[in-house]
Amino acid sequence: MTTAYDELLRATVSTRTASVLTGMVRSTAARRRAVAAAPPPPISPRRAEPVNKLGLPERLHILQILNSERFVDQAPLQIYAQLLDEGTYLCSVSTMYRVLGENKQVKDRRRQARHPARACPELVATAPRQVYSWDITKLAGPIKGQYFDAYVMIDIYSRYIVGVHVHTHESGVLAKELMEHIFNVHGIPQVVHADRGTSMTSKTVATLLADLEVTRSHSRPRVSNDNPYSESLFKTLKYGPTFPERFQSLSQARHFMDQFTEWYNHEHRHSGIGLHTPADIHYGLAEDRDVQRRAVLENARAQHPHRFSTERVVPKILALPDAAWINQPADEPDTDRETTIAA
Repeated sequence: MTTAYDELLRATVSTRTASVLTGMVRSTAARRRAVAAAPPPPISPRRAEPVNKLGLPERLHILQILNSERFVDQAPLQIYAQLLDEGTYLCSVSTMYRVLGENKQVKDRRRQARHPARACPELVATAPRQVYSWDITKLAGPIKGQYFDAYVMIDIYSRYIVGVHVHTHESGVLAKELMEHIFNVHGIPQVVHADRGTSMTSKTVATLLADLEVTRSHSRPRVSNDNPYSESLFKTLKYGPTFPERFQSLSQARHFMDQFTEWYNHEHRHSGIGLHTPADIHYGLAEDRDVQRRAVLENARAQHPHRFSTERVVPKILALPDAAWINQPADEPDTDRETTIAA
C-alpha cells in the first residue's frame, strides 16, 4: 500500500488524490517516509570501566559483611553509619547498593514469615435462627477522635437484627454479654460468623460458643466480602438520611440505634428477602403476606390485562429465597474451602 502511494506521488499525483486511491492516510504516509529517511542512530561508544572500581575480592568481602548475621536485617544506610561509628569505612552507600544489585539482593534480604492460607468460609442458612453474623461499627462521638462502638448481630436468613448494644469501648466481655442476651431471647444458633477483630477472636467469646456447642466461623484476613450481611447493614445504617454526623452522648447513640433497629426490622422492605420486612421472615409471617400479595396482583391482572406483559403472576423480586449464603461455592469442589451447612 505504501509503495503504491509513493508511486502515485512520483507520477505527480497530489497527496490528497493518492490518499483517496490507496486508502493511505496522508499523515501516516508522511511519518513513514520521515522515518525511512532519518539517519540511523549513532552507536554509543562503550564506556570504559572506572579506574577506581573495586576488584572482585573486595566486592565479595562487602557482600559477605552485608549478609552477615549482624547486618542481614539492616539497610545499607544503617550499616554504613554503624561502621563509621566504629571507625571502619567499608565503602560508600551507593557501592553497597551496587554490590547488592549485582547479586539480586536489593530487595528485602530477610527470611519472610509465610502465613498459611485461610480457608474461605462457606455458610448457608435455610431458615431463621441458624446462622448469625455480627460485627462492630464506629459511631462518631461529640468531639473528633472519640467514638462509640455499636455491637450488632443479624440473622443472615431473615436479615433480622437480633441484638444491638452500644458501648464506649470494644472488648470480648461486652461481646459475650451481647451474645448471652441474644441467645436468651432468640435461641441459640448453629453458627456465629464474624471477622477477625480482637473481640471476635477473644477467648471470652470462644469459650462461650464452645460451651454452647455453637460453631465459630471467621472471615479471611482483609476480606470484607466474607461478612457481607453485616457490612450491608452498616451501609444502610450510615447512608440513611437520619444518620447524624456526630452523637453528642452515649445515651443518644443508644436511642438512635434502638430506633434504627425498630425501623429496620419492622418497616424496611428488604430486597434480598422478597421485599418483606425482616420481622415477617424471622417470625414466619411472609407466607401469609405472599398470599395477600398474589391476590392483589391477580385482581389487578384481571382488571387490566394489557398492563402485564408476562405470564408471571408474582414478579421475581417478590420471590422468597430458598437459602442465604456466605460465599456460595461454585459447581466444582475446592479443597481450600471450609463449608458449614445449617440444615
